Parts: sequence; C-alpha cells; structure tokens
Amino acid sequence: MLKEKIDLLLTDCFDQRSDLFLIDFSLSENNEIKVVIDGDNGVKVEDCMFISRAIEGNLDRDEVDFSLEVASCGATSPLLVARQFSKHCGRTLSVKTDEETYEGKLTLANDESINLVWKERQPKPVGKGKITVERSIDIDFKKIKEAKVKVKF
Repeated sequence: MLKEKIDLLLTDCFDQRSDLFLIDFSLSENNEIKVVIDGDNGVKVEDCMFISRAIEGNLDRDEVDFSLEVASCGATSPLLVARQFSKHCGRTLSVKTDEETYEGKLTLANDESINLVWKERQPKPVGKGKITVERSIDIDFKKIKEAKVKVKF
C-alpha cells in the first residue's frame, strides 16, 4: 500500500519535472524511504526538496511512521540508467563488460548502446616502433556490467 502510493507520487513528480528521473527507490521494513534521482542537467538541492516535499506532504505521519531520504547520485556513482549516459557525452568513462574493461571518451549514447573512443599505442605495421591509433567500440547496454565517469582533478 505505502510503496504503491509512493510510486504514484514519484510518477507525478517526474511528470511535472521531465528533466528529472528516478535511479533508485527503496522502502525498508522500518518504512525508511530512500529515493535516488538524477537529471538531464544535473540535480540541485531544490530538486531533491521538490521530490521530498511531494512525498512527505502527501503521506500522513499519523497513519504511518516513516523516514525519508532523497538524494542525487554522486559523481563517482555507477551509471545505472540509459538516460544517464547521454548527459555524459564527451567525458571519459570506464566501462566493464564480461569480457573486458574499456576506458574512453563517450561519443554516442542512444537507447540501445554507447560508443567509446580512445587512443592506443600499437606496433607499426612495417618497421620498428609504435604508432598511436584511434580505437572505437560500440557496447550494448545489456553487456555493461558497470560504467563510471572518470573524474579528473
């Protein structure tokens, strides 16, 4: 009952604010509500407050005792939803699949896959020494086990 009511409240919030989207929502046995959101243009404190007020203002504490936490996913959090990738185009990602780990610049993200580009040193085809070549790979979302933005300081 409570979970369904919160689901409806969240749906209403995201209908009002189409730039925001849900990453994770959980409800513990102790009625601890945790909501993690992201946004096409990032997430501000005001965005978390908007979601928090929409939920808290529509639940009666006399009926059910609960705690509520609304947060944005952190800069080092893994990318979990396809929609998160498009806002990181141009940034360097580390992407793990079953076969390999890739690190490269995200150049394309659509509903099915991403494209990474990186430079790699390889032996010259003829003669001694190495040359720098640009490599590229398309990775299907179904094959991604973990993807993180590489934060550079």
